[in-house]
Amino acid sequence: MTITARQVAADVLNRSRSRDGFAAELIDDALSKVSLTAQDRRFVTQLVFGVTRRAGTLDAILKPFIHLPFHAVQPRVWDLLRLGAFQLTFLTHVPKHAAVNETVELAPYVGALKAKGFVNGVLRRVSELVTEDFTDKPGADAVAFAWEPPPPSPFPSGEGEEQRQPTPPSPLPEGKGEQARATAMLETVSDSSFSLFPSRRGLQGEPAGGSPSPEVRGDGGVGSSSAVTGGKGSYRRLARPVLPDPVADPTGYFAAAFSFPQWLANRWVERYGPAECTRLGFWFNAPPPLWIRVNKQNASRESYRAQLAGQMIEAEPGAHPQSLRFAEHHSIRDLPGYAAGDFAVQDHSSMLVASALGVEPGMRVLDACAAPGGKTTHLTELMDNRGHVTACDIEAKRLETVTTLCQRLQMKDVETVLLNEDGELPPGPFDAALVDVPCSNTGVLGRRPEVRWRLKPNEFEHLIRLQTRLLILAAERVKPGGAVVYSTCSIEPDENEGVVKAVCRGMRSLSLEAEHSSAPGRPSDGGYWARLRKAK
Repeated sequence: MTITARQVAADVLNRSRSRDGFAAELIDDALSKVSLTAQDRRFVTQLVFGVTRRAGTLDAILKPFIHLPFHAVQPRVWDLLRLGAFQLTFLTHVPKHAAVNETVELAPYVGALKAKGFVNGVLRRVSELVTEDFTDKPGADAVAFAWEPPPPSPFPSGEGEEQRQPTPPSPLPEGKGEQARATAMLETVSDSSFSLFPSRRGLQGEPAGGSPSPEVRGDGGVGSSSAVTGGKGSYRRLARPVLPDPVADPTGYFAAAFSFPQWLANRWVERYGPAECTRLGFWFNAPPPLWIRVNKQNASRESYRAQLAGQMIEAEPGAHPQSLRFAEHHSIRDLPGYAAGDFAVQDHSSMLVASALGVEPGMRVLDACAAPGGKTTHLTELMDNRGHVTACDIEAKRLETVTTLCQRLQMKDVETVLLNEDGELPPGPFDAALVDVPCSNTGVLGRRPEVRWRLKPNEFEHLIRLQTRLLILAAERVKPGGAVVYSTCSIEPDENEGVVKAVCRGMRSLSLEAEHSSAPGRPSDGGYWARLRKAK
């Protein structure tokens, strides 16, 4: 039987909803088992990422036409309703009749033959609701559609990235030695059920810290991959209001029109205000741009860019001296120099992290949360392949990705260490340490669309305890005078500055030397790093 792109998308959405994995890996797995054209493969990716990102908006559009409790509709039927509503609302290249009819025909495929009439009726009502008109004004009858970039100009090289000089931490009362204070903090953030990296399975589709898996491709979904640093947003008009009023209820409108859980909308609107939340919403709902880090052991950025130009591939440099950003998405393995290790896929904000550590050839460096290896290999590159990196993780399969990437990039002297669940790090001592901790991932919700729905507000307390523990354990293993870089792919202050300040108060041998925040979309993922120095 010939399988269609929509059938594959429906299966992937079912597996993702069942937490059988994350969208990127599930798509790759599904596409490896079927024969589809390149265009259909892109359509599968577009559907899965689009429906996952915009589930909140799709539900707001669908619910006026469903006179049943949410739980009374089979989960796979909800998948079909969202698939159809997504095509009708966000894909202008799909005719409305095709979006409705082809989705209705999926009902028998997902084991819901009797639901065909129900799906047909609801989607026909949605097709009548969604108009062909667009506006640049939000409204209760206007769904956030896409960001329209400004006229072509050089890619931004650092706008929105903030580097701050530290303020001295407030001291703790005298009377306890350094080791005693550190031990007391570890006891505070530990308990009998504590596991070092529990959130890696629950929250994270990719490892902590903002680096995509080294071989992940862009999703090719709705919107432009241009950084949201200029231009304006467009909204698709609805035939009648079905969303909260953006003036009377800005957080409710942001949650529904941009598809975020209400608790996160409340958190962000209070912190950033409606205008910045609008910018963040457009950024997180568009496919993230493809960045690579040129392997400086093999080529300079300009020489590699010339190779790309020879194949009519456009890429522009970013602020980091090894960074290139592509104007369009490409199959990574088809780019020149892939097999030779001329580059690694890494977001611009993630490249800044290893560079912040200031490593030099000959150093012994601890990478406490290493998989999949983007920052590990970058550390080795920065030491001119003449240092020793101890790369740690708690999952053997994830450590294999570090080894594989090291082999492709021809990086030597990287030792992988499988940790126990208690997370006891190798004893060292090390000249420097990188602590790229598991986090909420709120800076990379465009790359990890499931996270906005899987993350719960009560998980921050646990994450902060985990992050604090990891930073303390790593700092204890660094030589006097050595540096520790703490990093996240979060934009939440309590996971970033809050953790660093708390640890500096508890370990007075540590001082904050520099810290840096990257705002999502200016020009890449959101994230944070802080460099701490241990007293001599």
